[in-house]
Amino acid sequence: MTDAGALVLFSGGQDSTTCLAWALERFARVETLGFDYGQRHRIELDCRATLRNRIAAMNSAWAARLGDDHTLALDALGQVSDTALTRDTAIAFEADGLPNTFVPGRNILFLTFAAALAYRRSLGHIIGGMCETDYSGYPDCRDDTIKALQVALNLGMDRRFVLHTPLMWIDKAETWNLARTLGGRELVDLIVEDTHTCYLGERGSRHDWGYGCGTCPACALRAKGFSEYVAEAIPG
Repeated sequence: MTDAGALVLFSGGQDSTTCLAWALERFARVETLGFDYGQRHRIELDCRATLRNRIAAMNSAWAARLGDDHTLALDALGQVSDTALTRDTAIAFEADGLPNTFVPGRNILFLTFAAALAYRRSLGHIIGGMCETDYSGYPDCRDDTIKALQVALNLGMDRRFVLHTPLMWIDKAETWNLARTLGGRELVDLIVEDTHTCYLGERGSRHDWGYGCGTCPACALRAKGFSEYVAEAIPG
């Protein structure tokens, strides 16, 4: 446990909820930040308040450490992004091998705005759910990108920010397992019932792993990871 404050990039999805629990275990004061950038699955933002309330209710120590929530509008990102996450278009792969769900510059902007907010709020640690083990190939999720950005932010703001990516080297099954380690079955159930990850913003279909269309890349990764997690989980 450290007295230093932390800011979690909290979208309302599985990964960011797991990261929030991870931060609440480690930092005395934890604030959260969400972004509205015209995403097709904007329903994820509607999940955030319920998730914050329920995660605080399950652990009195976490409740004491959970601080303010912030939401920033980044409409310009949606306006310049011709992608399947910001337009009503079919999800497909581009000629360069990247899925058209890749929003160029998204995580770079997210972390830059997070650092600006952390600067004002006197928070030295920033936590994001980026991962390059089990992901869609986005270059701004890679460890090298995050490390380079940390250097740039520290130089440009003359502060010592530490960017944490606790999911960077684990797959989705291990992410489910991390949630169970942090908060037991209660946290796993919370992630299943109340988080949102589906790229299409689909909340109508309930699967073992949660709500979603079941076919988009985000749902496919989540479903695969949950199946592997269940197969390996110790009963109880």
